[in-house]
Amino acid sequence: MTSHVLTRWEPENESFWKEQGARIANRNLWISIPALMLSFSVWMLWSVVVVNLDKAGFQLSKNQMFWLASLPALSGATLRIFYSFLIPIFGGRRWTAISTASLLIPALGMGFALRDPSTGFPTLLVLALLCGLGGGNFSSSMSNISFFFPKARKGYATGMNAGIGNLGVSLTQFVVPMVITGALLGGVTGDAHTYVKDGVEKSIWLQNAGFVWVPFILLTAIAAWFGMNDIADAKASFADQAVIFKRKHNWLMCWLYIGTFGSFIGFSAGLAMLTKSQFPDINPTTYAFLGPLVGALTRPIGGWISDKFGGARVTFYVFIAMVLAVIGVLQFLPHNNAGGNFFGFLIMFIVLFALTGVGNGSTFRMIPVIFLTERQRAAGRSEAAQKQALLDANKEAAAVLGFSGAIGAYGGFFIPKSFGTSLEMTGSVDAALYCFIAFYLSCIVITWLWYSRKNAPMPC
Repeated sequence: MTSHVLTRWEPENESFWKEQGARIANRNLWISIPALMLSFSVWMLWSVVVVNLDKAGFQLSKNQMFWLASLPALSGATLRIFYSFLIPIFGGRRWTAISTASLLIPALGMGFALRDPSTGFPTLLVLALLCGLGGGNFSSSMSNISFFFPKARKGYATGMNAGIGNLGVSLTQFVVPMVITGALLGGVTGDAHTYVKDGVEKSIWLQNAGFVWVPFILLTAIAAWFGMNDIADAKASFADQAVIFKRKHNWLMCWLYIGTFGSFIGFSAGLAMLTKSQFPDINPTTYAFLGPLVGALTRPIGGWISDKFGGARVTFYVFIAMVLAVIGVLQFLPHNNAGGNFFGFLIMFIVLFALTGVGNGSTFRMIPVIFLTERQRAAGRSEAAQKQALLDANKEAAAVLGFSGAIGAYGGFFIPKSFGTSLEMTGSVDAALYCFIAFYLSCIVITWLWYSRKNAPMPC
């Protein structure tokens, strides 16, 4: 093997795994995790920035702000479709370094644009779309890490990568409110904007929301380039991977992942604006980071539990609990001029986030098992046929992990837009929440019918 290309990679071989595989796989995982965390941080920047634009002198309508909060998810989900297939083409090390470095474009762009409140709305829209580069990275990252670990450890590996990576959402919602209240590097990033609150003049450095990530992006991209590996056996063309579009379970798992990850990223993008619209006396940035934090922390737990009890069983009960949690949210919203209960609302959303985290881990545990089982069933009994089935299953599962992550990410666009549309058409968000309940019910049926019931066609 060369310094970075692994010409032999057999994670299912116990002696190989113990002697060298585990060490190499874990090194790649622990470089991948901060790269993915930064990707989520950049992807979700606008969820915090939009609620502070007026303080920096930007004059935008509520609908324009919902667009800015929603568009990164739209572009990120679309980019994920393409990113899903890039690891076997370019190699994990090379693409992780390049895609991480690409985050400099929206980070620097936002830094410079947010210094000037006369920056036009079209420019802000372009920057919101560019933040989708962070969202795209998830699919390539998950695809890459899935190649390194054996079947028995895939739930742990994907759960750790995605779970700690998801912490980037809450990291943004925790860090940005702090860094915009003071100058960075002695004011090198630009002058403050002033605004008046309760008769007191205050200052805000909104541009720091972009600039603060630049040094960390640079360091992580360098670490990926010099510290990660490419796997020679993982090479495949787009045509090789496109076979997943003929696989029924690819589309079923995409549907389920919309319910889990789509809910996580959608609620992350929309909760601050939803709070501001329903409870105007509450500062949404004070609490917005809590839900994504809990969701990120429970994702590895979902992978770990699924390794022990089966991903389908965990996913089935997660969707049942999500239905009940949304019903709980409805009980605490303002209705008929009554003020509602903010802390009840917040607690139910934190429960929802926790469930999405567990469901993210359990659905991603299901995918490798489904495709390995399917390929092994189709292969002959010979050792050579089973070995080829394992290689094919890993490539298909990696592509499905990425592609389902792409489709699921559209929830980050539709959920905040559903809130905005429901408010505009009915004056409340109830209609959007009832639609979410109907969708989760469909996920319960799919999970039970195909995966979790006794004698299911594909138990996993």
